[in-house]
Amino acid sequence: MLRFPVAVGLAGVCVFLPGLAGCQNEAAQSTTRTTSTRTFSGPHPIKVVSTTGPVTDMLRNLGDEHLEVTGLMGPGVDPHLYRAVPADIERLAAADMIFYNGLHLEGRMANLFEDLSARKPTFAVTYALAEAHVWHDPRLWAECVKYVANVLSEFDPPHRDDYIRNRDAYLKELDEADRYCREQLATIPEEQRVLVTAHDAFGYFCLAYGLTSMALKGVSTEEEVTIGRMDEVVDLLVQRKIKAIFVESATSPQIVRALVDPCRKAGHEVRIGGQLYADALGPPETGADNYLGMIKANVDTIVSALK
Repeated sequence: MLRFPVAVGLAGVCVFLPGLAGCQNEAAQSTTRTTSTRTFSGPHPIKVVSTTGPVTDMLRNLGDEHLEVTGLMGPGVDPHLYRAVPADIERLAAADMIFYNGLHLEGRMANLFEDLSARKPTFAVTYALAEAHVWHDPRLWAECVKYVANVLSEFDPPHRDDYIRNRDAYLKELDEADRYCREQLATIPEEQRVLVTAHDAFGYFCLAYGLTSMALKGVSTEEEVTIGRMDEVVDLLVQRKIKAIFVESATSPQIVRALVDPCRKAGHEVRIGGQLYADALGPPETGADNYLGMIKANVDTIVSALK
């Protein structure tokens, strides 16, 4: 198990993990520093505010009745573009602890976290990782789970055994999710293992499970799509005869749909294979309203379309 210091920022820190080639530079990795570690002395449950759906779901799995978790970003919300509204500011100000993804995923809230960190425990769950979309690889998300469980144990020592027990149970479920991904994605013919999406949210996922990631944009949804990149993706789709491309729940589908016509003109029919949950969980009726459900839904959609 990796052990992380609890109350320092990310600047200049790197831990090599499975599937990571190394570190980005210090400027790219830096994130909000927290206040010094202290022990919680207020009434339970601890009021925790989190940002994205995966972070919120993790905390609810780890905390049980000891945490009252409020998530700011619901289904279909793009964290890259999210701006805090007055009600969010009030929730954050009233919180005992704050957890966010970090690594610039919530880019428009960075200054807010910097300000809050001077007054209360504020933590990036992706401590010591190199890129924001780690949750699509359950093995990397497991490292975030270990870190957060450690933070909670130090902040609330009387309930340490509960946090550790919940951590261990959740890690088993993440291990099962990883196994499911490997087994199911291995059924896709090798030449079809190409994942075309709007932006590069699935890089770790593809690296972990032997797919080629071909995204139209970079990691941030705010980036523009270049004509050269469109042509590059179309050429690959046509040459490899890839069956399907995928839209994302929190990103305009028009970006990906724009690939269909040029492929057709080049003599290849490609279809929209379904919707993936890249930056947000899904609504309850999708079964993707929690982390494990989101992973399964994405894998099932990819396999069904490419197999």
